Amino acid sequence: MTSTPDSPGTTSRRTRTKRARGESGGSRAEKKEQTRQALLDATIELVDDRSFGSISLREVARGAGIVPTAFYRHFASMEDLGVTLVEDAMRVLRRALREARRDLTSRGMPTARDSLSTLLKKVHSDESQFRFLIRERHGGVAEVRRAIATELLLFSRELAIDLARVPPLAEWGAVDLEVAADLIVSIMMTTVAELLDGDGREATERALVERAEKQLVMVFLGMAQWRPESS
Repeated sequence: MTSTPDSPGTTSRRTRTKRARGESGGSRAEKKEQTRQALLDATIELVDDRSFGSISLREVARGAGIVPTAFYRHFASMEDLGVTLVEDAMRVLRRALREARRDLTSRGMPTARDSLSTLLKKVHSDESQFRFLIRERHGGVAEVRRAIATELLLFSRELAIDLARVPPLAEWGAVDLEVAADLIVSIMMTTVAELLDGDGREATERALVERAEKQLVMVFLGMAQWRPESS
């Protein structure tokens, strides 16, 4: 998949970066926040086709329009910046999928098509952030790798809580719910990776989404038939 200049995620990042570089108005706190965001945006642009571990503090500072020593007013280290990027990216994903399943209790089991449709829209609008997550999930910077693992665990647990509210799953124990949630999250993350590594053709994307939908349907069907052990 290839980002376009009109991509919502890319456009907003570049706009914020330019604003942080060019604006002279606003309070000191506002200027500090603008510069902090500019550092995050510059990093996302740099890691679009590189690993996080390969970029330098100097490159990030230059991209944000500040001197390298000013970096430490916003982040303790490059690792700290990387962890913040992970938290921001996962927050976007969790919020999107939370909205998609807001009425989960009233509708019953979630539908694979709805979940994948929401995920696909977020991948298209925030491609650089998702590319960063997928690449660094097994990357070379330990702090960033651990942060992604932690965020995915929180994501699974949040999904497990939502699943527990579905009437057919009311009798399930926490362990079974978390196993099911882990399966769903794993399928979604694998699908994101395949979409980002694809050739960008509509037919290829459609085939990947259809395959993921089948996988999720199989999980949902298995969940419907699963009988939890008596406590």
